[in-house]
Amino acid sequence: MAYDRGLSFIHNNPTRIIYGENSIKDIGLEVENLGATRALVVTDKGVTESGLAEKVIKALGKRFAGAFSSCIQDSGLELVNEAAAYAREQGADLLVSVGGGSVIDTAKGMAILLKEGGALQDYCGFQMLTRPQTPHIAIPTTAGTGSEATYVAVIKDWNNNTKMLFCDNNIIPDIAILDPVMTAGLPPQLTATTGMDALTHAVEALQALERQPIADGMALHAIRLIFQFLPRCVESGGDLLARGQQQIAATMAGVAFGNAQVGLVHAMAHSVGALYNVPHGLANSILLPHVMLFNLDECPDRYALVAQAAGLDIRDLNDMEAGEAAAGAVWDLTGKMGVPQKLREAGVPEHGLEEAANLSLSDGAIVYNPKAVLDAEEVLKLFRQAW
Repeated sequence: MAYDRGLSFIHNNPTRIIYGENSIKDIGLEVENLGATRALVVTDKGVTESGLAEKVIKALGKRFAGAFSSCIQDSGLELVNEAAAYAREQGADLLVSVGGGSVIDTAKGMAILLKEGGALQDYCGFQMLTRPQTPHIAIPTTAGTGSEATYVAVIKDWNNNTKMLFCDNNIIPDIAILDPVMTAGLPPQLTATTGMDALTHAVEALQALERQPIADGMALHAIRLIFQFLPRCVESGGDLLARGQQQIAATMAGVAFGNAQVGLVHAMAHSVGALYNVPHGLANSILLPHVMLFNLDECPDRYALVAQAAGLDIRDLNDMEAGEAAAGAVWDLTGKMGVPQKLREAGVPEHGLEEAANLSLSDGAIVYNPKAVLDAEEVLKLFRQAW
C-alpha cells in the first residue's frame, strides 16, 4: 500500500452526492439551485413501466419539461441525437437521468450536444471539451456503473460495432441522488451483474497504473461493502439497508476508477459488449477473476488488499497466495449469486474470440493495466480461459 516520495496526483470528485430513502423528493430544490427551470427526464421503457420515472416527474412538479423514455442498453449515436433534438424542442435547460449506466451515459451525450451542437463523435476521446456542459442530475436505478459520479460515457457506434469512450471532466453529473427505494425492484440477476460491475471498478482502480491513496480508500471500502451487501440485495430485493450500502459502494467505486482508471478487464468487456451485445456488468463479472490471475505477479500486494477487504483470513498467506485467494473469492461470489461464469453462456461464439482480442488492444482502458499487454495472443488466451 506504500507510495514513494515521487507520488503526485490530482483527485477529482465534483459531484454533489445526496443519499437517503426517498431522497428524490427534494429534486425540485436541487434543480432550482442549479439555476434551471425546465428539467427533461431521460429514462427507458423498463423504468417508466415500473413507475420509478413517474415518482421523479411528480417530485419535479412545475419544473418538468418532458420525458425521453427510449433509451436502450448500449445507447448509440443516433439515439443520443434523437434525444438531444427532443430536449431542444422542449426547451430543456437541465437533464435528469433516471436509470442505469446506459441511461446516464445517454444524458451525458445529450448534455454535450445541447451545449456544443455538431456531431457527438467529434468529442470522443479524452478531455475534448473546454467548458461545463448542460446541467445534469443523475438518479441511478442500478448499483453498478457509478456513472452518476464519473467523467466517462460509453456510447455505441452501431454501424461499426465499437464502443466510443467520452472521457471529460465537463460531463461529470452535477448531482447524484442515491435513493435505495429506486433500486429495490431491480431483478436478482441484474442486481448481481451490475453489482459485479461495481466490484470490477473497485478492483481495477486499486491496481491501475494511476492508482493513488484517496482512490485506494474508496475502492477498498467499496469492495468491503459489495462482498457484505451484494448477496443480500440479490437474495432480498426489498432489503433497503443492503440496497443503500450497495448504492454507496457503486458510487465510491465509480469515483475511485474515475481518478485511478481501470484496465484489461474493461478493455475485454468493451470488446465482447460491442461485438456480441454482452451486458457490461456480466462481461466484467466473467472476466475479472481470469484477469486478476493474469496480473497477479505484477501487483500481488494489491490483490492481497482485495482479499482482506473481501473478508478473507490471509494471516498465514503471502501476497501471491492471498491474491490467488482474492480471485477465488470473486469466482465464489458470482457462483453464489447464480451469475454465468463462462462467456459461452453469455452468447459469445468461440469463433469470435480472436476478433474480440484484437479489438481489446485498441481500447483505451488497456493502457492503465498494471501488466503491459502488447500482444493479442495474450488477450486471446484469457478469452479462451473465460469461454
